[in-house]
Amino acid sequence: MTWTRSTIATVALVLAVILFFALNIAANIFFRSARLDLTQGGLFTLSSGTIDTLESIPEPVTLRFFYSDRLAAKYVGLRAYGQRVRDLLQEFVARSNGKLKLEVVDPEPLTDQEDLAVAEGISAAPIGGETLYFGLVGTNMVNGREVIPLFSQDREKYLEYDLTSLIYKLTREKKPKIGIVTNLPLDTGLGGMQAALQGRSQPFVIYEQMQSTFDLQFLEQDFDRVPADIDVVMIAHPKPLNPKTLYALDQFIMRGGRAFVLLDPVSEIARQEVDPSGGPSQVATLSSATSIEPLMKSWGVHIEPRFVIGDGKRALSVNAGGGQVKPYLAWLGFEKEDFNQNDPVIGDLETLNLGTVGMITPIDGRTTKVTPLVQSTNYAMEIDAARVQFQPNPDELIDSFIPTNERYTIAARITGPVKSAFPGGPPAEAAAPPAAGQKPAAPLPAPLKESKNVNIILLADSDIFNDDFWVQIENLAGQRVAQPVAGNGDFVLNALDNLGGSSQLLSLRSRGTSKRPFELVEGIRRNAQARFSREEKVLEAKVADTEKRLQELQGRRTARGQPGQGKAQELFSPEQRAAIEKFRDQYFASRKELRAVQHRLSSDIDRLGGWLAAINILLVPLMLAGVATVLAVMRRRRHAKPSAEGPAS
Repeated sequence: MTWTRSTIATVALVLAVILFFALNIAANIFFRSARLDLTQGGLFTLSSGTIDTLESIPEPVTLRFFYSDRLAAKYVGLRAYGQRVRDLLQEFVARSNGKLKLEVVDPEPLTDQEDLAVAEGISAAPIGGETLYFGLVGTNMVNGREVIPLFSQDREKYLEYDLTSLIYKLTREKKPKIGIVTNLPLDTGLGGMQAALQGRSQPFVIYEQMQSTFDLQFLEQDFDRVPADIDVVMIAHPKPLNPKTLYALDQFIMRGGRAFVLLDPVSEIARQEVDPSGGPSQVATLSSATSIEPLMKSWGVHIEPRFVIGDGKRALSVNAGGGQVKPYLAWLGFEKEDFNQNDPVIGDLETLNLGTVGMITPIDGRTTKVTPLVQSTNYAMEIDAARVQFQPNPDELIDSFIPTNERYTIAARITGPVKSAFPGGPPAEAAAPPAAGQKPAAPLPAPLKESKNVNIILLADSDIFNDDFWVQIENLAGQRVAQPVAGNGDFVLNALDNLGGSSQLLSLRSRGTSKRPFELVEGIRRNAQARFSREEKVLEAKVADTEKRLQELQGRRTARGQPGQGKAQELFSPEQRAAIEKFRDQYFASRKELRAVQHRLSSDIDRLGGWLAAINILLVPLMLAGVATVLAVMRRRRHAKPSAEGPAS
């Protein structure tokens, strides 16, 4: 059989098509989980904590993603975020060893899918006169159910954390158990036990929220070990703890336990406590800033008990009597720019209202990493705690306020290796034999002298629980309804939820967002806007000056009655009319200049857009064509060379 050139070309084309499909089928089978992430910050590269969580899922989990595809397609940013969520969910499925199942539901209006979205608790977000559904529901094989009602673009940087957290909650066997060490009446509210005996006690709202989310257990402030089933210890304004209890807490943290610690130089909650005689209780003047000082020293931090922080920019307004409302420098309402945007516990909060807060100071030579979560503004100063303890005077604080131009840390996350506060082992009283008649306790575990990594959230305030600071409470039909005005509850629940998660979950941090602004375009826009603003101010000043001159002329105008008319006609002198015409010309010229400036503002951006379009439409294809032409010429020369040399003799 003779193979002609056309036959060879046809066979080669058929083989190329077969090879193309074969390679696609093989890639789909053998490289299904292979990914190449070229995004800045690795938006689609899963962290090791997420991978460990996905690979350890014990039972199947179903993720139902509700997304209004048609409506979201109209909005570029929303469409990009929706695609990122979908891609990340698919990546989760690919790495879950078959334990995750993803269902995508498009809830079009007036359909069964929309009814399903509403029934599952997905929030309906109005946009452009229509309803958008953009949320996630996760379920396990039993009755576990977790919901993200709406994916907010403001929380995009925490997307991986939120999805991993949802899956972890569906796979854990029980609620996290929180051991509470406190001297505050969390479960009875203000008034404490005396109010409870009189039947007028109400738990703090945050405590009620904690009850619905966690398994809570109060620990006495005198114990030699933390129960083994405790996941997180919350230490909230305790009395000074004895060495035995400090050792128990120290070893709990050394063994991987997490702690949420709230210490306060001046507690507004405790300040309202009274003794049976009606006078101030002993705990009213109690500072907890040094209650666990040996532990804090081993963590590498210190809270100064003598001072609270006053902030002129964040002071809350209070009723100063006589109908006067004044800023009180010791009660602070922190805002979004005061929060660490990279930590999922605090990053998406809007406000946080606290009272008489302390300051957290890292200690030199520490082994830990102290990351601020909440900081004051630089318009702040230290205030003697004694001045705000009993009868504070807002005016006196304002009169003596001298900002230090320093930002003070109010809350921090403490991580990294630590050494035990008890390097010599348990104190004598912890190892003492039981008193007569008491059942001997199990021996204490062997002491640990250091830990590779701890995770502690420390807040230099305990009044975060105080309902007066963050909720408005109403009684509707006999039920107490709390309307939040600040994010105090979210901060406490987020902190406990974060610390109560797995070690893999704690390793997750914020990522970048899929929004990639055109920095050059934005720079041109800002520069042009700055020029526009400067010229606009000059032109506006000219217009204002023109109006002023006209008013002056009108003030000196004369009125002359004309024969046969019933009212006076206002006339101007020739000089005045000339001046008016001049000012009118200036006015129209100024308006024309304003329009010209606005045109220049957009022309720079339009010009850049034209160049970018030309590069995308013309330059790239021309470059490819040029490369192809060079390769073709080189190939022709290579084939033509033997024939040019002629046959060998």
